[in-house]
Amino acid sequence: MTEDLAGRCALVTGASRGLGRAIAGGLAASGARVIGMARDPDALAQSVAGFGGEALAHDLADVDGIAARVDGLEVDVLVNAAAVMSAKRSKTLDTTVDEWRDVRAVDLDAPFALISALVPGMAKRRWGRVINLSACLGRMSGPGTAGGLAPYRVAKAGLNALTRNLAHELALGRRGVLVDATCPGHCRTDMGGPDAPRSIEQGVDTALWLARRDSTPSDPAPTGRLWEDRVEVPW
Repeated sequence: MTEDLAGRCALVTGASRGLGRAIAGGLAASGARVIGMARDPDALAQSVAGFGGEALAHDLADVDGIAARVDGLEVDVLVNAAAVMSAKRSKTLDTTVDEWRDVRAVDLDAPFALISALVPGMAKRRWGRVINLSACLGRMSGPGTAGGLAPYRVAKAGLNALTRNLAHELALGRRGVLVDATCPGHCRTDMGGPDAPRSIEQGVDTALWLARRDSTPSDPAPTGRLWEDRVEVPW
């Protein structure tokens, strides 16, 4: 079952391009009022104009400023889509502390700050969806321990852990809030490159499905899981 999102408010990070922009557009097409968040105000304004959304420019690396930036918003759907990649050769022992912190700030700390600011309202209203865009490289059961890209892999593994932990703290949907992560796969975005095997449409399908799933506190949908192509995959 899927829900019409009319009357719901969605906030999507990374909405100026790539997966974030496609997710924001898809949520708007489902009837949601969509607020896009990204650091480039010009690119963000152009993006949200395409689907009639609202722009909220903010550099997610400024984690301390996030709470004030979203203060007063009542958000029903939070999609943490923004991410930065570490250098391809950034093995654990070669990574600088600055690079480690820069990647962690956007890929893990910013989602935590947004969750901390917005999810209490969802729980109070007894309806909410949190979708964290993870990566197969963050799976401890997959390629996530294969070495290299250390800041990115570890940040995404942390995002997976945050997803599962929060879902359990919210009683696995019985408080009205579903919390899930999705692996979009290697998509043809600025980060993934033009030769990636998956389209942006394939990459965002599961996130949009998660946002629109029907669920009630008395009969919650499966949550606290990692999904790929609408199928649960091991962490």
